[in-house]
Amino acid sequence: MFALAMRSVRQRPGRFLATLLSTFLGAAIIMTFNSMYDTAGQRGVDQVSAESLSTSASVVGGYGTLLVFFAVASTLTVNVRQRGAEIDLLRCSGATPAQIKRMVVGESVVVALVGAVLAIGPAMLGGRALLSVFQDSGQVADSVDHSFGPVALMSGIGITVLAAAGAAFLAVRRATRRREPRAGARKFLAYASLAAGGAAVCSTFAFSSKDAALMAPPAYGAILISVGFALFSPRLLKRLLDRLSPAGASGWLAVRTLRERTAEASAVLMPLILFTAVATATLCMQAAENDAVEASGVPKSIDAKNLETLNLVVVGIIVVFACVMLINSLYAATTYRSREFGQQRLAGATPGQVLGTVGIEGVILTVTGVLLGSVAGLAGIIPFTVVRTDSPWPHQGLGIWLAIAAVAAAVTLGTSLATARRTLRTPAVEAVTLAA
Repeated sequence: MFALAMRSVRQRPGRFLATLLSTFLGAAIIMTFNSMYDTAGQRGVDQVSAESLSTSASVVGGYGTLLVFFAVASTLTVNVRQRGAEIDLLRCSGATPAQIKRMVVGESVVVALVGAVLAIGPAMLGGRALLSVFQDSGQVADSVDHSFGPVALMSGIGITVLAAAGAAFLAVRRATRRREPRAGARKFLAYASLAAGGAAVCSTFAFSSKDAALMAPPAYGAILISVGFALFSPRLLKRLLDRLSPAGASGWLAVRTLRERTAEASAVLMPLILFTAVATATLCMQAAENDAVEASGVPKSIDAKNLETLNLVVVGIIVVFACVMLINSLYAATTYRSREFGQQRLAGATPGQVLGTVGIEGVILTVTGVLLGSVAGLAGIIPFTVVRTDSPWPHQGLGIWLAIAAVAAAVTLGTSLATARRTLRTPAVEAVTLAA
């Protein structure tokens, strides 16, 4: 199994480079923020500085851990699904499901470990830069020195490796089943996320307008609702496609292809929905909070500055991870379609028509993901702004939403079209022959 795993790495290094990039970024973010725990635990650090550092580490560390798992799981799910023929061949050759699981999980653990080790240096630099941000804003005393210790190191390596192993196990377990997997667990988790998110959002009205914890319930509610939509994304996308009547050959082919590849397309929708929902909700609620503070004429407290910094940092992390997840999923899925593109060209389609089909697919996925993510974000924004400002929408809300939608569209369409154009450079006959 080890020799076979190494041979697979040599034959398709791009597959493992995507996982390496996800684990590298995840480990770097986790270690960067958890180094704040090491810094806060030093002797001589005052209580206010220690509290600011610990709060940032706990909040962003939790988000980072969740996003690492989603990013790695998204990449591995696409890769394992594309190795269906290879896995079937191994089983026909006598390999047991347990042996195949050990091979795939072993590959993922090795790649994750390499990614985590490579992330140590950037995490040290990132921790120093983050500490400087806190010191410049007055949240941490200038006398505090950065420390990169065992908490950052062990949490970064441990969480990254465990996330990679768990995601790989779940992906290959699904691929090695002889019967179709049941959707009961996914459906239960989706409904549970929607119910918990709805309850969190409704609890916002139990807080006062000046409560320090007012932003927490709608923010977590929007996240949970977006997770529920993401879990339901294959079903929601299928219902949307059933109602579309596209014009032109490219539009018809795009809808037909998406109907047949709903599971693969959902891997793109998940990060799109999460990115749109969390970025829209967090930035709009922070804008509403800034408007309320400015209207009151009271200077921002240390806690308010901490909250604003954390919100902006969390959104930055989500943007990075969403882009990585989207790029990895789209790159892997589009590259895997080289034979399909070759067959279309041999049947008479021009490269421009193939690119047009890929572009329409990207537009459909972008609109669906942004729409569902916006609904989840609004579920958190409206209760917060009503309680905090007596207005259902912040003044800068439309501009923020347009910027987020533009980023989502640019990443989705840019990656899919650029990858498809690169794939089309291979002659049609060669693409069909090599992929067969």
